[in-house]
Amino acid sequence: MSELKLSGGEISVLKAIGLTGASINGEILQSRLHGFEDAELLDTIQGLMAVGYIVGSKDNVRLVPEMLKTNFKVNSSYIKTLQEAMSPRKEVKKTRRRRRE
Repeated sequence: MSELKLSGGEISVLKAIGLTGASINGEILQSRLHGFEDAELLDTIQGLMAVGYIVGSKDNVRLVPEMLKTNFKVNSSYIKTLQEAMSPRKEVKKTRRRRRE
């Protein structure tokens, strides 16, 4: 499986929603991400919904007022993959000890 790459904006949105599987209202999400412009937040949400990483109570969110009334949550199928992408662990190389003769 290839390594998943997320942008900084996508990571911020995913952290604001939370990786617990609980849903969050669009207004609360917007208030948690006060550094985002509405259009930037909407674009990031649309991108994450397009690939299936987050799901909403509405299938298609096109405008900011729709976004504010929608409940979002992280797709439970991707939680483990997203956790690994957000905080990658370095692989520890396993060495095999050889017996010298």
